[in-house]
Amino acid sequence: MSNYLFVYGTLLPDHAPAEIANAVKRLRVVGRGRARGRLYDFGDYPGAIVAPSATSSINGLVYQIPGNTNVLRELDTYEGYDERHPEQSLFLRKRRLITLDDGRRVLSWVYEYNGDPGNAVYLPRGTYSARRQQRRTSPLAGSAAGR
Repeated sequence: MSNYLFVYGTLLPDHAPAEIANAVKRLRVVGRGRARGRLYDFGDYPGAIVAPSATSSINGLVYQIPGNTNVLRELDTYEGYDERHPEQSLFLRKRRLITLDDGRRVLSWVYEYNGDPGNAVYLPRGTYSARRQQRRTSPLAGSAAGR
């Protein structure tokens, strides 16, 4: 059985920061996909709340995780997930059903935001990349009004 990971934000190839980029490069792209749920922008990173009954979707990419479990541990650390203390984790790693663009469905790990999104910006299109691009090109980028 293959081990998959669904990503929707800073683990996307074009957005991975230097601290996790090497781990992301070891993942193999399977294809674009989506999960039912809601995506939020917390400023420096997004957070997903997956809900199979939701009417909105979270768009992202599915990777195949190599047999080396160190990659998953590196990703857990980056995402603030501690399986020994999930209640204290920023994100929880959960298995969810993801629909690929070609219609196939795969059971995949997803890092889900562990908490109430509060005042975070809801992204109704379910895409974080577009939001990051908008922030980079906005004349308000970097100012309090642009966040």
